Amino acid sequence: MPDLVETIVEDDRWAAIPIATLAERACRAVLLQLALDPAGFELAVMACDDSRIARLNAEFRKLDQPTNVLSWPALDLAPDRPGETPARAPAGPHGMAQELGDIAIAYDTCAREAREQGISLADHTTHLLVHGCLHLLGYDHVHDADATLMEGLEIAILAKLGVANPY
Repeated sequence: MPDLVETIVEDDRWAAIPIATLAERACRAVLLQLALDPAGFELAVMACDDSRIARLNAEFRKLDQPTNVLSWPALDLAPDRPGETPARAPAGPHGMAQELGDIAIAYDTCAREAREQGISLADHTTHLLVHGCLHLLGYDHVHDADATLMEGLEIAILAKLGVANPY
């Protein structure tokens, strides 16, 4: 089975948990939940630190601060109206994998949030990877109706992965 996720580890502290395995498992679960064949897709996850994600957040979102996860979709699958399901991601041409985009996840913020919430770093990271992957597939949480749809999917996917409801 080919890898769905290419994981780039920029911060050695991610060695505390199996970040590449978590990324593969989380993103594969997202695609399966949406009835998409993981063999037809690929994405990249960069496991970095707060300094790196703060620079990315400033560059791409004009927010000069760290965050837990960022996503850059390769496709525009967003629905026209709040609360609607995004367009279905197309499979790649001629048996090639379709690039879904990139996710960056910050160790410092994830570890702090996990401590504050009293949950394991692995479970919190899994949640954020599911969240980021859903963003790559056109889901968002800007409007309440979109947040309800996205959070419902997150809860269902995480339950299948043995991770408690984060909401």
